[in-house]
Amino acid sequence: MKVIARTAASDLATVFIAESSDGRRFEFVESRQPPRPRLEKWVAILSVSSGCPVKCPICDAGGDYRGPLSAEEIWFQLDTLRRQFFPEPFLPVRLFKIQFARMGEPALNPAVCDVLADLPSRMKARNITPCVSTIAPKGCDRFFARLIELKERLYRDGRFQLQFSIHDMDPARRDTWIPAAKWGFAEIAAFGETFVRPGDRKITLNFALAEERQLDPAAIGRYFDPALFLIKITPVNPTFRAGQNGIVGLTKDAASILALPSVRSLAAEGYDIIASIGELEENRIGSNCGQYVRAMERGTSPVLSAPAYTYPLVVPAGEN
Repeated sequence: MKVIARTAASDLATVFIAESSDGRRFEFVESRQPPRPRLEKWVAILSVSSGCPVKCPICDAGGDYRGPLSAEEIWFQLDTLRRQFFPEPFLPVRLFKIQFARMGEPALNPAVCDVLADLPSRMKARNITPCVSTIAPKGCDRFFARLIELKERLYRDGRFQLQFSIHDMDPARRDTWIPAAKWGFAEIAAFGETFVRPGDRKITLNFALAEERQLDPAAIGRYFDPALFLIKITPVNPTFRAGQNGIVGLTKDAASILALPSVRSLAAEGYDIIASIGELEENRIGSNCGQYVRAMERGTSPVLSAPAYTYPLVVPAGEN
């Protein structure tokens, strides 16, 4: 395995492109949240497959699926980031968040659980918080059962974050957002009752908001207990695929999201609300959901569909 390219240096985030020994390519990202320095909080966003079989209409990782990554290919991403930014044996970061959320669906790759099992012993750090973001595919019960076991054994007291991509409370529209066989709302709710224990973080229900009707407070209230679940609203990032499908974010402003009648209604019902807007610079860098691998293989410059944002040039690995 080797890093073949990365984005230009940035104080916000860096995207790396790697190639495995069999020619498969995948991306991984390191980022921070200004004004907090990397020593305060550092985030690694890892791929779990080369491409993705799901092909969500707003995600550039879908298509050209070449299978799940091995545990060592996932570890390669972590080890590369650590050597690049913190070469000392002990990672001195106050909070190191590891998101399995770049390319691929974690529940379709058992190696994700293998990495989670080895993290505390193999990655010496002050505070590691893994985050698994999933669409909850059907047929992955063994993965989710093992996730419960690992969380209980290694990541109690709020040191594990689980996120389900919901996007729309209308089942038919949700199938458009997530074109794959997946758990329904009742199944996700039942899993939450088993998964969350005293001291744990609440499970995140993520909505990429293009229309307010995606948030149906009555439907959310029927299924999801606010003691177990919180609501996170993210923008529709200006990816290639979102542009091709004509999907545009409802708003890029956190205050406007929190002022939506549906959001205010959910807050009044006791739900914690996170308006996760991020930095506009992330759109230029491509650290959200941009897909450099596809652009490289096509021999095209990775430019977003929204003309206001362009990625920096991808430079050869090792250059600054």
